[in-house]
Amino acid sequence: MFNKPFSFEGRIRRLEYGLSYLIFIGCAVLLSIVADFLNESPFLAIGVIPMFWFLLAQVVKRCHDRGNSGWYMLIPFYRIILLFMESDYGPNKYGPNPKGEGNFDEVNQIGNHLAD
Repeated sequence: MFNKPFSFEGRIRRLEYGLSYLIFIGCAVLLSIVADFLNESPFLAIGVIPMFWFLLAQVVKRCHDRGNSGWYMLIPFYRIILLFMESDYGPNKYGPNPKGEGNFDEVNQIGNHLAD
């Protein structure tokens, strides 16, 4: 879980997606408290950039898990719907299923060890 969290490639499960939002909210609260305590609004502005990059990457990877482009995140309420929708079964063009379901095709593997 959280393998390459700032990368836009690959797929993630619903659990990692939900935890990403919780981490984002926790970091935002902590950052705002620290910025308020230090009276430093530039500190807040600089800290928000990596947080939004992290969340954006996680949303794109969750869209990939459904077999959709990352641009689907611009559809209103789609990011909320992603919390409840199942992933594509097996691999898709964005990578293997993070649950491991359907990634291994036993029929295609029959006889491969004899060819070596």
